[in-house]
Amino acid sequence: MGRILAIDFGQKRSGIAVTDPLQLIANGLKTVESSRLVEFLKEYVSMEAVDCIVVGEPRDMHNEQSDASRFVEPFVRRLRDAMPGIKIERFDERFTSKMAFQSMIDAGLGKKRRQDKELVDTISATLILQSYLNFIKNKRD
Repeated sequence: MGRILAIDFGQKRSGIAVTDPLQLIANGLKTVESSRLVEFLKEYVSMEAVDCIVVGEPRDMHNEQSDASRFVEPFVRRLRDAMPGIKIERFDERFTSKMAFQSMIDAGLGKKRRQDKELVDTISATLILQSYLNFIKNKRD
């Protein structure tokens, strides 16, 4: 069984999270410049078995694609072209940045650390991945 990888795609940088090989636990991996993201992912999947890549889907309050979708769609097309053998899924990412920031407060991180946008992106990717894992678990049950 391979890992599931999740991406919180941004115009400048993207947060990445990954499961353990048993697909039970979501862990933040790192933040990568979005311009280098496909290259990073190709290298990662050459070293680790990955069954699925989940890309956060920006939605608005009416469950419509948000303005940020215009940046995510071309990335998803490039990713599918670069990795035709890996399943690519889209998953709602609403509120993940706000939840990431709140989790940093709850963890007692200081103001300076909470302003670390790379950390917020990685936590957001982890939240997307954990939500996806919960979704597929509930679907099976």
